[in-house]
Amino acid sequence: MEIAKSFISGVRIDRVSMDETVTQCDQFIRTRVPHQVVVVNAAKLVKAQTDKYLRHIINEADLVGADGMPLVWLSKLLGDPIPGRVNGTDLMEKLVEHAARKGYSIYFLGAKLEVVRKVVDTYKEKYPDLKVAGYRDGYFNPEDETAVADEIRASGADIIFLAFGSPKKEKFVRDHLFRMNVPLVHGVGGSFDVVAGITKRAPVWMQNAGLEWFYRFLQEPSRMWKRYLFTNVEFMAVAALEVFRRVPPFQRAA
Repeated sequence: MEIAKSFISGVRIDRVSMDETVTQCDQFIRTRVPHQVVVVNAAKLVKAQTDKYLRHIINEADLVGADGMPLVWLSKLLGDPIPGRVNGTDLMEKLVEHAARKGYSIYFLGAKLEVVRKVVDTYKEKYPDLKVAGYRDGYFNPEDETAVADEIRASGADIIFLAFGSPKKEKFVRDHLFRMNVPLVHGVGGSFDVVAGITKRAPVWMQNAGLEWFYRFLQEPSRMWKRYLFTNVEFMAVAALEVFRRVPPFQRAA
């Protein structure tokens, strides 16, 4: 499948739907060559403005999805529309179902040990035929990264889900992608906490309205208010600058 690319403020986002993303991921697995899948939300777009290595990783990834309605809306405003949202948690769910049906094996890496165990147990209960190549928590020192990558390689996994925060997960994958030798690597952030029932997803209507961040804020306001305040303001500034740079004045007025 030929992947059409868009760029928002120097950050690449592919024009792919969720179904097209799953299809492309299946093709990656079939090649047996390591591939990195990245999803970009508003916060990651903002981080990539100052973190040049993160921006390089995103722009050089094998597939980049738009993880958030604000990016979809902004792409349409810029005249370079992205077909739809490719949320990281939703993509993980679809790939687990796909793997169970196709016989692909999955390695789960990240979060606390009790959380990742709960994720494995939940998916094994939901998909009895699912092959789990292995799992481990995400609490290890930088000097242990090579050993972790070797452990993953020895598992023979077809897919790895990496539950670290950004930009740690993108950089870990970039540094160890070929050492791990897993055909499909998808960084899923806090998705393990969602599957394990520690945090809740926003209702679908809030996801579609671009308010998933607000639902997350309501769960932990004292911890999340500063992150979302600054991130949202910075994203609006980045978006406004991109609109004024690329959209003709008469179109902005319309």
